[in-house]
Amino acid sequence: MATVELRFSALPEHVRTARLVAAAVARRAGVDEAVLDEVRLAVGEACSRAVGLHQSSGISEPVRVSLIEDEKQFSIEVGDEAPRTAPGESVPGASPGDADAETEEDDMGLAVISGLVDDVEVTAGENGGLIRMSWPTTPPATLLP
Repeated sequence: MATVELRFSALPEHVRTARLVAAAVARRAGVDEAVLDEVRLAVGEACSRAVGLHQSSGISEPVRVSLIEDEKQFSIEVGDEAPRTAPGESVPGASPGDADAETEEDDMGLAVISGLVDDVEVTAGENGGLIRMSWPTTPPATLLP
């Protein structure tokens, strides 16, 4: 299992770099060329979401991206450090209107990702969140003598 890890400051201009790296590693891992645009878009959406969560929460920790190449699949994990609360709880210092707007934007981003990726898992808690996406890979063709 080969892994590439990327950490970047929570700034929108770094999202493009994450998309380019993800597409390059996905191509090398054997993800079908027809799916690479979906990989690029999904990673961009997940990273943009993490950047927004970091910025709105005042978190200076970097956004984490892991690109994991397994034998039959390629996975990308995008992690953030933004604490989440259980439904019905509020974040200290935030007004209810802020929470509603953030939740709506967060739901929209997750809907876009779910539309692009068949295999997606989202987890979140008081220590941050993680979006795990995966795509099947095609083994490299072997040349016959």
